[in-house]
Amino acid sequence: MSATAARPRPKIDPINRGFWENARAGILSVQTCDNCRDVHFPGSPVCPRCLSGDQSWTPVSGRGTLLSWVRFHRAYWDGFRAELPYLVCLVGLEEGPLLISNILETDPEKLVIGSPVEAVFETVDEELTLPKFRMRG
Repeated sequence: MSATAARPRPKIDPINRGFWENARAGILSVQTCDNCRDVHFPGSPVCPRCLSGDQSWTPVSGRGTLLSWVRFHRAYWDGFRAELPYLVCLVGLEEGPLLISNILETDPEKLVIGSPVEAVFETVDEELTLPKFRMRG
């Protein structure tokens, strides 16, 4: 095992590739059905509403509402041990879908359910950029 443990990485596949390519460009996106216009996340091979296979990754505002959050005190993966404790949030995007990510707030006492948040992007390396959220004021 190396001195710095690796973090888990998302498996990029043909279904979610558009999401990760957009994130690398600093754009938050959700999957939209080209047939019925249903907006959903995470991506799927067919639309959950009409079952069409015609899907596109559509940029969204990146704005949303903090619906829930949790502060992790245990590293379920060794790669996160140095960041303990860290915050994970559930965000309801203005466009409808829900997204689970991290919230970049060092003081959890300032977090209030229903607060407005916005997406920010953390570059991990040349292949991976992670969308995260911060409080919007």
